[in-house]
Amino acid sequence: MEKSIVTTGKTIDLAIEAALAQLGLDRDSVQVQVLAQAKSGFLGFGAQPAKVQVTYEVPDPIPEAPKAPQAPKAALSSASRSKPKSKPVMPREEAPKTEEPPQAPKAPQPPKAPETPKAPKAPREPKAPREQKQPRERTSAPAEPKQYAPAEPGSLEEKIEIFLKGLLENMGSDAVPHAWKADKETYRVDLTGSDLGFLIGHRGDTLDAIQHLANYAVGRTTEEHIRICVDAENYRMKREEGLRRYARKKAMQVLKARRRTTLEPMNAYERHVIHATLQDMENITTHSTGTEPNRRVVIEYVR
Repeated sequence: MEKSIVTTGKTIDLAIEAALAQLGLDRDSVQVQVLAQAKSGFLGFGAQPAKVQVTYEVPDPIPEAPKAPQAPKAALSSASRSKPKSKPVMPREEAPKTEEPPQAPKAPQPPKAPETPKAPKAPREPKAPREQKQPRERTSAPAEPKQYAPAEPGSLEEKIEIFLKGLLENMGSDAVPHAWKADKETYRVDLTGSDLGFLIGHRGDTLDAIQHLANYAVGRTTEEHIRICVDAENYRMKREEGLRRYARKKAMQVLKARRRTTLEPMNAYERHVIHATLQDMENITTHSTGTEPNRRVVIEYVR
């Protein structure tokens, strides 16, 4: 069963965060529909906060078992009321009791012989203490570190690693970038090292900024259209899986209601994941609308 609440905020993200804080849920567990955009007004007049509707699922209530019907009270019939009262029974004359002859006195019983004392029981031998089972030590094989092939000199992978290495050093991080070509236009980069949570940031904001700078700086050095995806601790892979589940769920709702829906603002890479997930789905089409950083994906029903 689905329920929804409406929250407001200065921006759409603040309104969504207010709803998530109120429900105690994460972003992947709810559905967001924008009801009104934020308006700044003129000289403080006509300002309007952003309004969103957040839908979430709750378990259906368990129906109560039907109560057993009570048996109706038996009503007195008119026949029972009209029955005549029974006549009083006269007491019978009791026969005079005959006196019993006196019983003969009982013969005295011989005294009982004294009981022989029982032999004391032999003390039980103490049981040997049970051997305590020692817990088995789980020997789990440590995960082998991922092996990365070194970038060829002069290749685009080397340019990406050189740029990101200098950027990370200026940020005060000792992480090491490893780049490789995933497909015709996509290059993937893994950041390895310590304190990678600092490079990921809140909801991947810092990682998105690093990725944006890499696409802008390295993309200017080549005439090819390339896309660089920067990841750390498999954050992108986990985020992609959540986005695919979210896209399929919203698409099924669009098919059921036969009307389009607009998703929350996403960056270019996340919008690309939504488009790629739903591109082969029947009766569904997707397109983007708006301007950065509030550009959104629209899922629409088509016949």
